[in-house]
Formats: sequence, C-alpha cells, structure tokens
Amino acid sequence: MKTRERIIHISLELFNRFGEPNVTTLQIADELDISPGNLYYHYKNKTEILHELFARFEQQMLELLDVPNVEIGIEDQWLFLHLIFERIAEYRFLYKDLVNILQRYERIRPRFKKILHKKTEASLTICSSLRDQDILIGSDEELEALCNNIVLTITYWPSFDLIRHPADAQDIDLSHGVYQVMSLVAPYLRDGERQALMAMSREYLS
Repeated sequence: MKTRERIIHISLELFNRFGEPNVTTLQIADELDISPGNLYYHYKNKTEILHELFARFEQQMLELLDVPNVEIGIEDQWLFLHLIFERIAEYRFLYKDLVNILQRYERIRPRFKKILHKKTEASLTICSSLRDQDILIGSDEELEALCNNIVLTITYWPSFDLIRHPADAQDIDLSHGVYQVMSLVAPYLRDGERQALMAMSREYLS
C-alpha cells in the first residue's frame, strides 16, 4: 500500500476510534511510523485528509442512493438499508460528530446536505414503488413524512447508539438500526406484508 493510501487508511481508523477532533497529524504520522514531513508531503494538513475521506464517502453513498425506478420489494428495501448502514459504519466518525464537523469544515456542509436530499429521494422512490404495487398504503403527505423520518433515523442512529452503548463506541449496531427504520415502514404495509416483515425481522436480529 502506497504511503498516501496508508495515510488515508490509518486516519480513518483513528478518526473512528477517537473522534476526528481528538486526532492530530502528529498522531497519524506516529501511528504510521513516518516523519511528520513525510505526511505533509502527501497532505498539507488534517483538513486535506478529511476532505479526501469525505470525497470517498460521498462517492460511495451517492452510488448507493442512485435507486432505479423499478419495482422494489420489501427485501430490496431491507438490503438497501443494510448497505447504507454499512457505509455509515465505515465512516462513522462523520455521523458521531456530525454537527461539529459540518460547522468546522464548511466546504463539506452543502455536499452532506446533498447526500441528505438523495437519501430522501431514494426513500421516496422505494416507498412509492411499494405503494404502486399495493404493498404500502399511504397518502403523498404520509409518504413524505415517513421518508423524512427514515432519513432522520438513518442519520442520527450512530449518535443514538453511542449514547445507549458508550462501552461499544467502536461499533454501530447495524442490525437494530435497519430494524428501527423498517419498523417505521411496518404500519403502512398491508397485513400480509407486515407479518412477513416481522418474521424477517426476527430472523435478521437473531
């Protein structure tokens, strides 16, 4: 692995472990066993490292959120959520300190806002597909509120989980995060699909 890639890899690991504000470039260099000068040759400061990490996160998330306008089932929505939560877990430092990071790094604020918008669009595409198939029942206003709640839960689940389980700060409970989002959808499903969802939930959490 080239030095530039190693810097990104170790920075992400340290940011996730200790929180981005608590990590310095000197700590990153020490963890890599390289001189600070070598690190600065590749990245002038921690801001450049964070922007590189965010660019990678952004690309992966936008690709996932590009949901095709096709028939989508409950299992597809579950898989979609699982993949989203996996990406969030990989870059969990962003979500666990979201407000602070967006305040200090103004250049990424509008880009994260775009990701939030894409999350809402993707949720609306999926829920609209379920409604078109008569799997989900709800008005346009109800679907909009549901999708806003889905995005809210996805975005702040890492912070909620951290407060609940501070001893497990290095991990995010992905399974219960996905379950929590699907539990928002459940009341809008027909009885048969709701029962199938509950059975799927029990199997997924076991």
